[in-house]
Amino acid sequence: MSSMNWSGVFPAATTQFNPDLTIDIDASQQVLDALIRDGVHGLVVLGTCGENNSLEPDEKRTLLKAAVEVVAGRVPIIVGVSELTTTRAAAFAKDAETLGANALMALPAMVYVPTEAELEAHFRTVAQASGLPIMLYNNPPAYRAAITLGVLTRLADEPTIVAVKESAPDTRRFTDLARAFGERFILMAGLDDVALEGLLLGARGWISGLTSAFPQESVALVAAVDRGDLEEARRIYRWFMPLLHLDAEHDLVQSIKLAETIMGRGTEHVRLPRLPLAGTRRAQVVAMVEEAAATRPVLASAAAA
Repeated sequence: MSSMNWSGVFPAATTQFNPDLTIDIDASQQVLDALIRDGVHGLVVLGTCGENNSLEPDEKRTLLKAAVEVVAGRVPIIVGVSELTTTRAAAFAKDAETLGANALMALPAMVYVPTEAELEAHFRTVAQASGLPIMLYNNPPAYRAAITLGVLTRLADEPTIVAVKESAPDTRRFTDLARAFGERFILMAGLDDVALEGLLLGARGWISGLTSAFPQESVALVAAVDRGDLEEARRIYRWFMPLLHLDAEHDLVQSIKLAETIMGRGTEHVRLPRLPLAGTRRAQVVAMVEEAAATRPVLASAAAA
């Protein structure tokens, strides 16, 4: 666990598909490699943007193996653990360790809405299935299960549960978590359009969706916060905000993939039940991305060069 660096920008990378919707391993590796070359500090694979729940079990393992191969230790890889049952989640956690992941992002079991005791049991079982450090993913609007302070208190005795990805839209959670647990859990900002607020309130890093389309600006935003240049951070954030709002919408995966495509970084192919954006919504997102691309801020690193 000591080799895992939780600071900086970790894009929630997309899974790339061929036109027939089989996984395009080469394209998926190219997306990851390009993000690393643009300066991100780590990668999340098989998260929501990676369409985890649209993949077959063997596909998840194949994709993780390919990610480990192309990343080649340059940055940490966090892999999503998102399954219908706790048994499947624990099995994947164990396999992820064998395949070379650096950490796990554990979600509640899908579909079923658990009690707090059931949620605790799920996370505890996943934690005990491997030796990898675990980030719990709190996103009540999406998964209908809140990782409450009570659940975290009871899980604090699990040594591998080390971080919380906080994606609740209420930024008071960062302060409540810091007050309740001090340094026990590393906090990561997980919702793009409150990311700056999270970073200012104690998040060590940002698990980001729109970084997949605009990685350099994302890295510059966090760098500005780290050096205390809040004017620069606000300037980038305000430019970025129309796109960051997309991360909070139900069609975030299609929007992010469309943004990637416009920026020359991937394709729009998504698996059912998702469909690529169409009609008015597609035109709206295209216009937003094109506006952002046309007004990209001059970054401090570029100006210095």
